[in-house]
Amino acid sequence: MSISVRDFYEAAKPVVDLVVDSGEADLDRAIPEASMNRPGLALAGFFQYFAHKRIQVFGLAELTYLKSLEAEERHRRLMRFCRIGVPALVVTRARKVPTEMLELAKEVHIPILRSRLITMDFINAATIILEELTSPRTRVHGTMVDVMGVGVLIEGEPGMGKSEVALALIARGHSLVADDIAVLIRDRAGVIIASAVDLTRFHMEIRGLGLIHVPSLFGVASMRLRMKMDLIVHLKPMDKGGKIDRTGLTPKTRDVLGVEIPMITLPVAAGRDLSLIIEVAARNQKLKQLGHDAAKELDVKLIEILTKKRAEVT
Repeated sequence: MSISVRDFYEAAKPVVDLVVDSGEADLDRAIPEASMNRPGLALAGFFQYFAHKRIQVFGLAELTYLKSLEAEERHRRLMRFCRIGVPALVVTRARKVPTEMLELAKEVHIPILRSRLITMDFINAATIILEELTSPRTRVHGTMVDVMGVGVLIEGEPGMGKSEVALALIARGHSLVADDIAVLIRDRAGVIIASAVDLTRFHMEIRGLGLIHVPSLFGVASMRLRMKMDLIVHLKPMDKGGKIDRTGLTPKTRDVLGVEIPMITLPVAAGRDLSLIIEVAARNQKLKQLGHDAAKELDVKLIEILTKKRAEVT
């Protein structure tokens, strides 16, 4: 996924206290490699393995080294460095950007950003931001909740009561991640992370009631900004003629951005406490993650008993 310096700046600004020192008109420059790099030997004139396609970070070491050079030599090295075509420069520790750097960067249309963070803290935070910006992502219709540390996406046809079930779970002490639309991202570890759309974060729509602000009603602990997806619960109308899984011996999964996520289907009918069932499903999923599958364990026991009885008969 291609991103620009502007994309990075807007995402990083509230996290790493980023400001634009110069080149605001050049923020649309592309970032070919979504990673951070400290120039190191490039400032000394060695460019053979220089990662020039990445955002370049100038910390205390780089600025002190440049300051130690004679003015003419410093200008020569910075000129060669800037003309190689890096996407952007970032100066950390709120240090003043050298005048030569500002002039040369402006000449070749390279934006210069500045952060108050110490260099390694900035690089760590910026790397995570770049990873999120470039990770595969999609949007799905559904309500995402955190049930005792298990991320559950509740989906189904409109009118199935997804938000109402999530509201009941919140009342039980669980947390909302996203209502109606969830943004899904696959990180480098192959984990699906869900979050809400910025516009609707912290809000839910309840039919007949309207929009509600969840943390105002249930407290700040009722919301999670992001959550790993562990389970998909699909709500469907009760079909008297349809097949319903009564044993759990044939687990289903769904491919989400290349990752197989466990999935269960719950029939919706009058009198069923779906919030309780989903809570139990989340507990059961947690047990499976710990290596305990109740359905398989019972199946093994039954097979052992039947095998033993068959042996006794023969």
